[in-house]
Amino acid sequence: MFFAPVVRTRAVAPAHRSFDRSFERFVNDAFFGAAPAARGLHLQEDDKAWTVTLDLPGIAREDLSINVEGSVVRIETRQEAKRQYKAAYELPQEIDVDATSAKLENGVLTLALAKKQPVSNARQIQLS
Repeated sequence: MFFAPVVRTRAVAPAHRSFDRSFERFVNDAFFGAAPAARGLHLQEDDKAWTVTLDLPGIAREDLSINVEGSVVRIETRQEAKRQYKAAYELPQEIDVDATSAKLENGVLTLALAKKQPVSNARQIQLS
């Protein structure tokens, strides 16, 4: 039996996305062990941010590209890079790009991904 991951956009199936990701992780872990992209990945969370450390030996700073869109972080290398790497990680809350930082030292990428604080649109209504 062969399982192929399905990529859906939030506009197409927002309610099913979380279930799809959970099911995909379950199948991958059950049949294939830990995913290769998950090896060397460490995630820590506090009230204001996630700290992600990822082992990327042999990848130069100028070959690496990090993009954040909503709650998805995409990390990939240029086509010309000596070593290729491409991965995407979805976090449970949107990321504040302005307060986020990244550092690559000795083959270890450290991302400090700030959590985006929800904005309340609640308004007080005066009784007449």
